[in-house]
Amino acid sequence: MAVDLGKTGCRAMLWNSADSSRAVSSVAGAPGLAALDGVAAARAAVRAAVGPLLREPGGARPQSVLVGAAGAASAPAAARSLADALLADLPVRETAVTSDAVTAHAGALGGRAGVVLAIGTGAVAVGIGADGTYARVDGWGPLLGDDGSGARIGTAGLRAALRALDGRGPDTALLGAAVGLFGDLERLPATVGRDGNPARTAASFAPEVARAADAGDAVAAAIVRDAAADLAETALAAAGRITVDGDPLPMAVTGGLTGLGPVLLAPLTARITGSDLPVRLLSPLGDPLDGARLLALEPATPHASLVVRVRRTTASPPPPSPATPPASA
Repeated sequence: MAVDLGKTGCRAMLWNSADSSRAVSSVAGAPGLAALDGVAAARAAVRAAVGPLLREPGGARPQSVLVGAAGAASAPAAARSLADALLADLPVRETAVTSDAVTAHAGALGGRAGVVLAIGTGAVAVGIGADGTYARVDGWGPLLGDDGSGARIGTAGLRAALRALDGRGPDTALLGAAVGLFGDLERLPATVGRDGNPARTAASFAPEVARAADAGDAVAAAIVRDAAADLAETALAAAGRITVDGDPLPMAVTGGLTGLGPVLLAPLTARITGSDLPVRLLSPLGDPLDGARLLALEPATPHASLVVRVRRTTASPPPPSPATPPASA
């Protein structure tokens, strides 16, 4: 069982064999393991995502579940707690937890050395060198980092809309877009924090910022250009911190924010390829679910030290019931 747990969404997939897979089960994400009650929220999200797959008629019991979770890199104790909690919840022999950036890296580069820039609600670059050197850049969350992320783009767009509303900033199409998505902007502060995941709510406005930028809105275009510059800086910083064996270092960009399209990716690519570092941009080989599957099956990859694994020593519990809420962490 592979799980990709982000701040916006949580996806799970169960493989019966090396060559076959089932449909993806998707639910809402969690604020991140480093957040208050982050383990409990992550536990509930994973249970909700994997439950339907485990309860399918004739479904196979998986040997293991590997979760790539947002916030795991900066909260290793929380990652261990989540692995322990899921072992108590799920009918598996082994649970494993790592950062969603690590599973993104493994999936995008097929477990090989290189740099992967993972961009979604948050933003982080992970570099693994040919000699095993490791670098993680950013991923510090929406308050302290995640520069160029969906949350940062969305927040900047909403700030620009409010400045236009106040008369403190230039006119922008973002004002009308914000009203269209969130309604009365006088209530926007409460709306953004209403579901307990303000980064996810802010990130939902990032596509509106991208559309406005693509249509020629100057304010939105500046926000997206700044985001591309921040993301390129993050990726290149990771590349500069790991060992290169003489060949150009493979680099891939992955994550939901790539769905914004050329308006973001074109300036991002130009900044990366125009740098002095020997990097080679590649299309991702797979996504974080592919990376989670790879790390579950092959524990001896260069990512091994970044994965927390816990094995069962007692009988397995039954599959989680939808009528039974997850116990507190």
